[in-house]
Amino acid sequence: MTAELVRGQNHPLSQVRLEIRVSAGTPIVAAAALSDEAGRIHGVEGVAHPGAPTQPGLEVSRQAAADHRLAVDLDAMPETVHRVSVLLALPVGGAGPVRFGAVAAPFVAVTGLDGAEIASYTITGLDAESAVVALELYRRQGAWKVRAVGQGYAGGLAELLTDQGLPQAQQLAGSINDAVAQGLARSVQAAPPRTADGDRSRQAAAPALGPDQGGTAPQPGPVPPMSPYGGQPSGGPASGGQGQPPGYPGAAADPSAVTQPAAPTAGGGPIDYSHPRRRNAAPPPPPPTAPPVAPGQPAQPVAGDATGWSMEERLYNQVWGMFEDLARTTAAYRSAVDFAESRMDKELEQVLSDPRSRIGGQGDAAREAARARYAQLVDRAREALDRDLAQLKAEADVVEPALPSAYARWDNPVWHAYRVPMEIPMALRLGDLRLPEADRIRIPMLVRLPLERGLWIDSGRTESSEGLFTDAHALGRLAMETAVAHAARLLAVYPAGEFTVHVIDPAGSGAQPLAPLVHSGVLAGPPARGAAGVTDVLTRLTQRVDLVQMAIRGGAADSLPPGFDTSQQLLIVNDFPHGFDDRAVNQLRYLADEGPAFGVHLMMVADREESSGYGPLLDPLWRSLLRLTPVPDDHLADPWVGHAWTYEPTLVPPGSEVLQQVLAQVAAARTKYS
Repeated sequence: MTAELVRGQNHPLSQVRLEIRVSAGTPIVAAAALSDEAGRIHGVEGVAHPGAPTQPGLEVSRQAAADHRLAVDLDAMPETVHRVSVLLALPVGGAGPVRFGAVAAPFVAVTGLDGAEIASYTITGLDAESAVVALELYRRQGAWKVRAVGQGYAGGLAELLTDQGLPQAQQLAGSINDAVAQGLARSVQAAPPRTADGDRSRQAAAPALGPDQGGTAPQPGPVPPMSPYGGQPSGGPASGGQGQPPGYPGAAADPSAVTQPAAPTAGGGPIDYSHPRRRNAAPPPPPPTAPPVAPGQPAQPVAGDATGWSMEERLYNQVWGMFEDLARTTAAYRSAVDFAESRMDKELEQVLSDPRSRIGGQGDAAREAARARYAQLVDRAREALDRDLAQLKAEADVVEPALPSAYARWDNPVWHAYRVPMEIPMALRLGDLRLPEADRIRIPMLVRLPLERGLWIDSGRTESSEGLFTDAHALGRLAMETAVAHAARLLAVYPAGEFTVHVIDPAGSGAQPLAPLVHSGVLAGPPARGAAGVTDVLTRLTQRVDLVQMAIRGGAADSLPPGFDTSQQLLIVNDFPHGFDDRAVNQLRYLADEGPAFGVHLMMVADREESSGYGPLLDPLWRSLLRLTPVPDDHLADPWVGHAWTYEPTLVPPGSEVLQQVLAQVAAARTKYS
C-alpha cells in the first residue's frame, strides 16, 4: 500500500534498490545530493546532475523533462553518505516558467523495481521558489527511511546548494544550468495528468506533431498507432555492455528532408512516415490528451509518448523504455520465485530437523502447507508479471507499426514508402530481443549511429542452431544473408553518397547471398577475391584511417586531398580466416580498434571455432566486436539486471522483393548524387 506523505512525514523503506519518479507540469531539472549525517555536501562530486548524471548508487536524468526516473541503490552508497536529497529546479534562461507557483504541483514517488509505489509526495504550497528539495532518503540506525521535505528556494539551485553546505555552490549551479541549456530543446511538454494507474509513468496521449514533422496535431478521437532498455535521453540501463543503448547525440537540421506518404492503419488514422528533422525552434505545443481513463483501468498505450524533440527521438526513447520495463518486471518475477523457493526449502528443512514431525500426519501437513505457500507466492508473482506483460504487449503492438524505416522490421509497410533520406537517423535496428518469460514480446534492438563497434556475424553452430541445420554451408549462407540485410539497412538509412560498402570474399563462397548488393551496383567495387584482393582492400582502408586520424588529431580536418571520400566505410569480410595471413589479421584488428572513430567499420562473417587457430592473435578482435547470430540465441547480456537476452536477427521475409526495391532506390540516388 502506498504511503501518501505530507511535508515532514517519514516512512520506512523495505527495499534498497529503488526508483524515484518525478512528474511535473513543465520540463524541470532533477538532481540528487549525497550528504553526511549533518546534511552537508562535501564537494561537487557529491551531486548527481545532468552534467554528471551518475554517482555511486545513483543515476539521474541528463536533461530537463516533465517526467524523470532516478535510479537509487542504497547498498551501493558509501558509508559516509547518510542522506540522499532529491532536488528539483526550473531551467533558467528559457521561455518557461520561472517559479513553481506558476505550474502544477510536482509529484514525487518512491517505487520498487517492480514499479509498485512505496511512498509518494505532492509538493504543494510553492510560490516564488524556483528550486526545491523534494524529499530525502536518510539512514537511521542502519535502516533507510524517506522523508517528504518540500523546502523551496527563490534563489534557485545556487541558494539551495549553498544551504546544503556546498562551498562551490555558485559554480556547480552554473555548470548544471549550462548542461541543461544544451539539452533543453530536446525536452517535450508534460504528459497527461497522472491517473489511477500509478505504476507506470507513461500515460495515454495523442501524439504531438512538432514543427519538424509538418502538418497539424490530430483531433481528439481514436489514436492511431504512431510512435525510454521510461527511457531517459541519456543512455539506458547497462550502458557500456552488449545489447544496451549508448548515448543520445543530436541530429542536424535539414529543411530539405524528404517527406514520405502516409499509410493507412487498422487503428483508423494515418502513420506519418516523414523523416523527423530538427529545427532551431520552440518545442512542439502540448498534445491533446486522450479521453480520460476509467478508474482501475490501465492507460491505453500511445506510440511516441516518451521524451524527445522529434517523433524519431521519442520512439527511440520509448523502445528502450520498453526494454527497461521488461527487464525490471522479469527481474522482479525471478526474484519473487527465488524467494518462494528459498522459503519453502527453509520450511521443509525445519520440518525434517524436528524428529517429531518426520513421520506421521503432522509432518505431512507441514510439508503440504510449505508447498502451498510456495505455490501461492509464485502464483501472485506470475499474476503481477502477466499484468505487466499484457500492458507491454499492448504498447509493443502500437509502437511496432509506427517505427521509421531505420527502426522497423523488413516486413513493416514503412519500407514500401521508402525514399532515400536526407540525414542520418539516430539509430539502427539490428534485430529483436526477448526473454523466456515473455516470449511473445519482441523489443527492437537499436544501436546508435554511427556505429561505435564493429559486428561479428557468427556462422558457426550454437546450442540454439543444433538440429536446425544438417549442412554447415547452409548456416554459413544464412549468416552471410544476415550480413547483407544489415549492410542494406545501413545503406538505406544513410543519405546518398554518405555510406560506402566494400566486400572481401576470398574464395567466392558468398556469391549467392551477395547478389543483391552486387547486382544493384551499390558496392564500391566487386567483392575482393584471393590473397591479392584481401591485401589491396585492407591496405586502402588502413591508409584511409591513418590519413583521417592524422588530419583530425593535427587539427587539419579540412586539408584532406581533393576528391577524398568522406563517407562512412563498411568492410564486410566473409569466410574468415581463409585467405588471411598474420599481417591481414593485424590490419583487421587495427580497423576494428581505430576504424569506428574515423569512419571505417568492420562486419565479420566467421565461425569462432574455425578462427580459434589464431589463438591470442584473434582474441582482441573477437572481444572488440559485437557478436550477432543468424539464428535466435540467448548470448546477449545486460549487466544492469544480469538477464541473458535472446537475440533474433531481422531478415527479409522469404519471397519478398523489398530488399531489391530499396537497393534500387539507393543505387539510383547514388548515381544522381555522383
